Amino acid sequence: MRRATPTFVAAAKPASKITKSDRTRAVILDAALEFIWSRPFREMTVNSLMSTTDLSRSAFYQYFDDIHKLMETLLNLLAEEIFGSSNHWLKGVGDPVALLNEAFEGLTQTCYRYGPFLRAISDAASADEQFEKTWVQFLSTFDDAGVARIEADQAQGLIAPFDARPVAFSLNRVNAYTFIDAFGQRPRRKPKPIQGGLARIWISTLYGAKWCEKGSSNLVRK
Repeated sequence: MRRATPTFVAAAKPASKITKSDRTRAVILDAALEFIWSRPFREMTVNSLMSTTDLSRSAFYQYFDDIHKLMETLLNLLAEEIFGSSNHWLKGVGDPVALLNEAFEGLTQTCYRYGPFLRAISDAASADEQFEKTWVQFLSTFDDAGVARIEADQAQGLIAPFDARPVAFSLNRVNAYTFIDAFGQRPRRKPKPIQGGLARIWISTLYGAKWCEKGSSNLVRK
C-alpha cells in the first residue's frame, strides 16, 4: 500500500489549466517524496525512482537533468510553502508575538509533512558539494528574511538593539535541525510540543520571555 505522502500537483494553477505535462512532472516529484519516506536518499537513482511510477526512464529527462536537479526543484517548492507559512510573522502587522505563534503553527505543519525530505537534503549536503550549496542557499534565504524582519521591528522599538544577523542565523538553524530530528523519520514526534518549544525560543529571544505563556502581547507592529 502506498503511503499518504504530500503532493506537488501544480497547486498554483486552476484545475482547468493543469496540462498533461504538469501532471507528468508532478508524478515524478511526488514519486521522489514517496521514495524518501521509505528509503534513504543514497539509494535513489533515475532507474529506482522511475520504477515506482508508470512512466518511462526517458520521461524523467524531459523535466530534470539528473536527480540533483529534481531534489533542487523539490526544495524550491518546499521553500515556497515555508515562506507562505512564515509570512504571518515576516510581513504581518499588529501583535508580533501573536503573528509569530501563527507562523509557527503553519511552519510546523509544513515541516511535519515534509520532514523526511528535509532530512534527505541535509544528509546529502554532508557528502555532496552540490547539495551542500543548495542547502546552504536554502537556509540563507530564511536568514535574510529573518534579519530584515528583526531589523524592522528594532526600528519600531519592538525588539532590543543587537546584531540581527547572528541571531537570525542561530534561530533558523535551531528550527531546521529540530524539525529534521523530530519529523525526519518514522515515527515522527508529536508536532504540538515542537511548535510550542520553538515558538518559545523565538519569542523569548526577540520579544521577551514574559510573553511566552500568553500567546500574545501588547506590542503593536505598524
